[in-house]
Amino acid sequence: MTHRLFSTALVLLLLVAGIALATDLPSDRPYVTFNAAKQDAMTPEMAINKLKAGNRRFVDGTMHNRDLSAQAQRTASAQYPFAVILSCLDSRSAPEIIFDQGVGDLFVARVAGNVISDDILGSFEFATKVSGSKVIVVMGHSACGAVMGACDGVELGHLTGLLAKIMPAVDATPVPADAQRNASNADFVEAVTAANTKLQVAEILRQSPILKALVDQGEIKVVPAMHNLSTGEVEFL
Repeated sequence: MTHRLFSTALVLLLLVAGIALATDLPSDRPYVTFNAAKQDAMTPEMAINKLKAGNRRFVDGTMHNRDLSAQAQRTASAQYPFAVILSCLDSRSAPEIIFDQGVGDLFVARVAGNVISDDILGSFEFATKVSGSKVIVVMGHSACGAVMGACDGVELGHLTGLLAKIMPAVDATPVPADAQRNASNADFVEAVTAANTKLQVAEILRQSPILKALVDQGEIKVVPAMHNLSTGEVEFL
């Protein structure tokens, strides 16, 4: 009887282990880091879907319990990020967290108002043409202070020039005849923020022939998105 119970327990243990192994096979399991083969096999659409899945985990509170220290060690000699994120400087909109990704998964550039510059364009060309990332996401967020500053025409040192890059979105955003065109109008701010993400995408493609060619060849996508600070959800526009 004891032998039989032991055998039954052993079978159950092996069965549970097998189920655990089987359920841990997806490519975004917490401890997996990208290698060249995984990166090459990914399409731009797959990259976007992986970001969406990670954001859903963040919103639902089911984020992976990652061993970031171990991931840092595994990626010390090489990196193969699948996506590039241009996000605002805002402390509440950290791409690695809201997309639930680990060390070595994302290239991230952050600047107030998620505006582009020559340095950022060069970084994106490296990230995609040289390092193989499949998608560039320009991500704004709700209640953006930089956009509010642009809406109010704020001038402050070097910030003045940065906000000037948002002004085309401010100027292009309509409002009802009786509505304010400034930061006191929350709906206007949100509309300008969304317009600015699309404007920056257009400027990336206009200013970088390298990135435009990669898009035309189907190698990458460049897409705008909005992060809702209240819900955590990222909407791809």
